[in-house]
Amino acid sequence: MTKVKTRFAPSPTGRMHVGNLRTALYAYLIAKHENGSFMLRIEDTDQERFMEGALDIIYRTLQETGLVHDEGPDKDGGVGPYVQSERHEQGIYLKYARQLIEQGDAYYCFCDKERLESLKTEVADKEIVVYDKHCLHLSKEEVQANLDAGKPYVIRINMPTEGTTTFEDEIYGAITVPNGELDDMILIKSDGYPTYNFANVVDDHLMGITHVVRGNEYLSSAPKYNRLYEAFGWEVPVYVHCPLITDETHKKLSKRCGHSSFEDLIEQGFIKEAVVNFVALLGWCPEDNREIFSLEELVQAFDYHHISKSPAVFDMTKLKWMNGEYMKAMDDESFYERALPYMQQVIKKDLDFHRIASLVKTRIEIFPDIPDLIDFFGEVPEYDADMYTHKKMKTNEETSLAVLQEVLPILEAQEDYSNDALYESLSQYVKEQGYKNGYVMWPIRTAVSGKQMTPAGATEIMEIIGKDEALKRIRAAIEKLG
Repeated sequence: MTKVKTRFAPSPTGRMHVGNLRTALYAYLIAKHENGSFMLRIEDTDQERFMEGALDIIYRTLQETGLVHDEGPDKDGGVGPYVQSERHEQGIYLKYARQLIEQGDAYYCFCDKERLESLKTEVADKEIVVYDKHCLHLSKEEVQANLDAGKPYVIRINMPTEGTTTFEDEIYGAITVPNGELDDMILIKSDGYPTYNFANVVDDHLMGITHVVRGNEYLSSAPKYNRLYEAFGWEVPVYVHCPLITDETHKKLSKRCGHSSFEDLIEQGFIKEAVVNFVALLGWCPEDNREIFSLEELVQAFDYHHISKSPAVFDMTKLKWMNGEYMKAMDDESFYERALPYMQQVIKKDLDFHRIASLVKTRIEIFPDIPDLIDFFGEVPEYDADMYTHKKMKTNEETSLAVLQEVLPILEAQEDYSNDALYESLSQYVKEQGYKNGYVMWPIRTAVSGKQMTPAGATEIMEIIGKDEALKRIRAAIEKLG
């Protein structure tokens, strides 16, 4: 049985889109699930879209996500070079294009822009050029004369116009296309570079790729790829076309949405392992509907036959939930190190940051949630006195003022400002007065935090901010209510 070999073949055009990351992940999982190999190839034949620094982004993203390639530009596996521009310089693509010309499966096309413009036709509200095979009928002598004169040309495949082409996809099944719909696509462009479609087929064959994973936008190109495989007499690889990824409004996930790339998500405070886990489930569902997976567990569980045909929705709410689960599972020190810069944004004092980190760990979904949750430790935000009114606690501004005035001397006399000691003193006061706990704790918590929602109770907050700050805040609250 042939060893499974997949490839990830990105173009260096910027940050790695979530769709590209999913392609890389699925290709990696398909290979590793079968103890096969995963290859990286750089497709830079579209020189106009090449972006400086994009290559570094590809390497960095693969490293950070754990998708370690077995061979590629930096790891020679014997079928290099692994960068298409370097393969072009070696004349690989032109050699195979010329072979097709000799066989009658491809031809030189010398048509200029004006002539191609005249062939434009409208299909489903889109203007497209369907080439009319004009140059296919040039004699050998005419072709040679044009070449000798240095006339610009492209090389096109000669597609059949009659009958149908059927190809098999692992997800979408057998798809049949009328050959009349398939135009004579360009194999070699006028700048001498191969098109994406042609270079892909040649490289996948020469590099021994057994399974081709890509987005379903390439489904319509598959018959053209198969025509090339057929012309060369090469074995067609297993096709795995992945469903479209949409945003919550069911539109294609675009770069404008602000969370379409891996780096966008990391900058927004997501954990890389959570992003990988989430991306794995964009179109694939395990048999047991489990949701939390490490990369190693994904390798074991991944079966590409369970990839869906339906579009996958990028659900930000689910990603945040998943990220929160990863945060809860982090060891305390790792969480503290990641959380510290966010805590320091709003707390300039020397407080127990380890303690504060432990309070927020189970209450947030992404790191940027931290500042709003804990800013009161730094200083009490502006708040209205009506926050002291709480129906359930049976408190209002008047009762709260009375309670704060009564507990102030107790808290001034208190020497031990640990949570337990403070709680004991206040519980004693509650008991003596015959109050309910919340009737006393709500006003104190509001006074020391200025918030209705805090990650800690009144006595915990007082312990963290210390006696002087706690008393200062309670006195200010008495003044506010008075």
